[in-house]
Amino acid sequence: MNDLLVQMRRRAVLKGGAAAIGGAALASTPLVRAFAADFPSENMKVMVATREGGGADRNLRAFWSVWKKYLKTDMEASFYPGGAGRVGYEKYMGIAKPDCYTLLFGNMGPEVLNWVVKEPQGFKFPGDYVYFNRVDVDPSCIFVDAKKSPFKSIDDIVAEGKKRTLNVACSRIAHPASLGILALGKHTGAKFNLVPLSGGRNTYAGVSSGEMDLGALPLSGIAARHKTFRATLIFDDETYSKGLMENLYNAPLANKHFGMKLPPLLSARAFAIKTEAIEKHPDRFKILEETAKKAAADPALKVAIEKTKAPTELLRYGDREQCAKYAEEITAIGEEYKALLKGKA
Repeated sequence: MNDLLVQMRRRAVLKGGAAAIGGAALASTPLVRAFAADFPSENMKVMVATREGGGADRNLRAFWSVWKKYLKTDMEASFYPGGAGRVGYEKYMGIAKPDCYTLLFGNMGPEVLNWVVKEPQGFKFPGDYVYFNRVDVDPSCIFVDAKKSPFKSIDDIVAEGKKRTLNVACSRIAHPASLGILALGKHTGAKFNLVPLSGGRNTYAGVSSGEMDLGALPLSGIAARHKTFRATLIFDDETYSKGLMENLYNAPLANKHFGMKLPPLLSARAFAIKTEAIEKHPDRFKILEETAKKAAADPALKVAIEKTKAPTELLRYGDREQCAKYAEEITAIGEEYKALLKGKA
């Protein structure tokens, strides 16, 4: 992606930020501070672009258990699975009032890839909504059932994939993990058929039941279920702690093991908000940003994640600018491998 395109996208993604900064002087006046002090005066609403039970649901509830201490209010969560995330985004952009009381929570990685494959309907990204509070960064991996699968390693999988087409459970086609296994097939000659099962919970079930030969998802969920599932390949260049790698059966890294040159294929769960809400209520948005940062730094968040059995070392808070940078990077990956995601290569 050339520098000019990156700069244009960054300006569009940060449009809401400019509005908030532009209103900084106004937001600092005593009158506006008085209004802001009443926010939020009711429960927040969070719309989730997937079904309950997956990694997004897990991280949403864990993060909110801490964030609510600073916001001094609770949340009402609603889930809108379907269309590989499109249903949730279109619902949010269609019905959410721009008053900063309704947020969107999703997985930036697959959802931004979705816009690469097919532009969103009824709104624009970047531009009409802004990610502002990244909770984690979660590398993709390939996994099998730890007890029932005949495959003990990624080499077993590739060898079998050269003999027959293997069915791969995934949460959605436009996903960093899905992209990884398609790239692996192209690199090795193994044949994989992606079967989107709508969300992590259904993907786990597809592999566990034996209907699917293997699965592709972010590794945090696999590490939390290491007694049930065996990771066989990780699409990242980072080596994690000994304990986490043991829970992942010391799965090799794709680039090192196969001589591939993939960028890290990372998911990232994050909160988003309408740009219009930031423009209309910069004082309220400032409260959301400041309290989110405090929640991310609170030791109680690590405890909350530990209770879910997900690895705490993947917690990576990201502010508005860091989210914008991540969205640019995942967009660049998607454009590079767009033909694979669309089944044209």
